[in-house]
Amino acid sequence: MSASPTDSSLRLSPLMRWLGISLVILLVLQIGVVLSAADWSDSIYQQLLIERLVSQTPMGFVGLLLMLISSRLDHPRTARTPIRWVVCVVSAVLALVMISVILLGLGGNQELVREADQTLDQRRGQLEMARQQSANPDNVKVLGEQLAQAGQLPADATEEEKTEAAQEFIDKQLSQMSDQIKQAERQRNLAVNQRLFGGTISAVVLAVALVLLALVAVL
Repeated sequence: MSASPTDSSLRLSPLMRWLGISLVILLVLQIGVVLSAADWSDSIYQQLLIERLVSQTPMGFVGLLLMLISSRLDHPRTARTPIRWVVCVVSAVLALVMISVILLGLGGNQELVREADQTLDQRRGQLEMARQQSANPDNVKVLGEQLAQAGQLPADATEEEKTEAAQEFIDKQLSQMSDQIKQAERQRNLAVNQRLFGGTISAVVLAVALVLLALVAVL
């Protein structure tokens, strides 16, 4: 005689419950490792904590969901069992943690943009200064003489050839500086977008999901 679907569900329920508990414990251990080296004044540590929380919390969410499903299979007619209260409380705590991550991430994004903009402003200022210096004929002439003395020009090079070589050298340096600034701008935008979508927005989604799970657990 084959087992009924109800009997199969009852046998599966303990496995789901312990699997869920194991996932929640793994989440606590993963976060505990990061918190053991807490340095809240360090922006690098803050970013590491945000990334660890956002990446590991879905595992805890799945674990809590499995615990809730197993409880409903074991006690379909009981509204609020102890394990459902555990799911509700842990989900609420994780939701609060995600809200903290959102606030921390927003502050970190502003700090990242501020520091990146300061660096870019310095590089732009250096580029503008280099352009002004290159527009001075005397500077170009001195550079041409230096290139000749360094052996980068023929010994019998004329003043015009020295000037042309110096101008080409300057244009190349200015082009490299401009390319470096553009690359730094792309890296800044990439880092900001990564922290925004990979951290802050993901934390918002997780916070909403955890609040819903907490409500479902006791309704």
